Amino acid sequence: MIGAAAVTNHDLLIAASTIWVVVTAVLVMFMQAGFAFLEAGLTRMKNAGHIAGKNVLIFGICSIVYWMVGFGIAFGDGGWFSGTAGFFPSVNSMIAVGQKPYDWFSEIPGAAGYLFEVVFAGVSLAIVWGAMAERAKLWVYFVFGIWFTITYSIVSHWIWSPHGWLFAKGMQDFAGSTVVHYQGALAGLAGALILGPRIGKFGKDGRANPIPGHNIPFAVLGTLILWFGWFGFNPGSTLSVDFGGFGYFGYVALTTNIAAATGAVTGMVIAWLKLGKPDISMMLNGALGALVAITAASGFVAPWAAIVIGAGSGAIAVFGVIFVERIGIDDPIGAVAVHGMSGVWGTLACGLFAVPLLAKNLGTGTKGLVYGGGFHQLGVQALGLVAVGAFTFGTSYGCLWVLNKIWGIRVSPEVESGGLDVHEHGMWGYPEFYIPVPGGYGTESHGHLGAAHSHAPAGATAHAIQPSPVTSP
Repeated sequence: MIGAAAVTNHDLLIAASTIWVVVTAVLVMFMQAGFAFLEAGLTRMKNAGHIAGKNVLIFGICSIVYWMVGFGIAFGDGGWFSGTAGFFPSVNSMIAVGQKPYDWFSEIPGAAGYLFEVVFAGVSLAIVWGAMAERAKLWVYFVFGIWFTITYSIVSHWIWSPHGWLFAKGMQDFAGSTVVHYQGALAGLAGALILGPRIGKFGKDGRANPIPGHNIPFAVLGTLILWFGWFGFNPGSTLSVDFGGFGYFGYVALTTNIAAATGAVTGMVIAWLKLGKPDISMMLNGALGALVAITAASGFVAPWAAIVIGAGSGAIAVFGVIFVERIGIDDPIGAVAVHGMSGVWGTLACGLFAVPLLAKNLGTGTKGLVYGGGFHQLGVQALGLVAVGAFTFGTSYGCLWVLNKIWGIRVSPEVESGGLDVHEHGMWGYPEFYIPVPGGYGTESHGHLGAAHSHAPAGATAHAIQPSPVTSP
């Protein structure tokens, strides 16, 4: 009883906030599974294992680099450009609450702050590879993963750290439409431009040829997992149970959900009208684009504005993907449109729709244009987009250009045609389609499903057998 009496309300608040932040961080980490399903489903089966597996690799790289230097760059003490303390954090700094170098985290220990912030960095890095899918060498993930984690951390400092220059100007980005999604899309765009399109994507006349994903149910499952994880992404960004008011994270969850729902419906309807068919991938992109857009605005806007934001992203999902393809950029996952264009839309939407009361409660920026705030907040949002765009795209393109000039970042045509699964990893994501497997395709038990490899030598390996014309995606 003596110990219980010694527990203060402040102690209970720290305990509750820490539980909340850790749980939401785990939800955001689970989004890596969503990306694995989404990206593998929207690409070809010969690359499915590679595409899915890289999500584990990049999160591992990001987690280590972010602990070493990223967390300090983003949230350690420092100036307007970057944090200058908190590198290779010690036990004391990780268990302390509200103390330097991570005094910005006033209601959770440094370790909880690290966990929540590193999963965001991992999501941004996952976005990068969507635009570069099916043609980048595996080692590039290591080198550029380190580079981008540092770049990401610098921009995080600008917008989310109290020492950052965009934070000081009042830029509103509640959970990362700019910091996470826009940055990931910019780096992915740089990579897509340097890599060039996949073999066969564009004909001699410049017109795009469809390269459909091999598993739409995977893509649907991935989208639902990402939608689920976003309830950690946005509501968890309160970083405590009382930021914006006790239980305010429930309101953030509301705006997040209705925006995503509107984006999904709008994306399918517009695709139906524009393309003549209710394209499932456009419905998925509509939902994801809306989630991206509402990420910046979820804490600042009214429910009606969340619906407007979601509808706008539904339109971007269709017309943005078409536009990117039309100008000759091969983006297999639609990252540039879904995460880039919708990230821009969501960031600007804060300047349009920020509710005066919510901006005041959150202590960030001012009211939006439609509430009589004029163009001030919209101007701050636009300034942030221009600055981040120039910095992140410039540094990403420069890094990848140098790597490409020295070593080459694209796989050979033979590797690309044969598939990254077998050439990069020595295994197939779907081995039964390509090599003899006891009881698999082409055997007596599955002979009706195709005998493409039924005559292959019994000892043949994955490296020796080429995909059959029937099953090659």
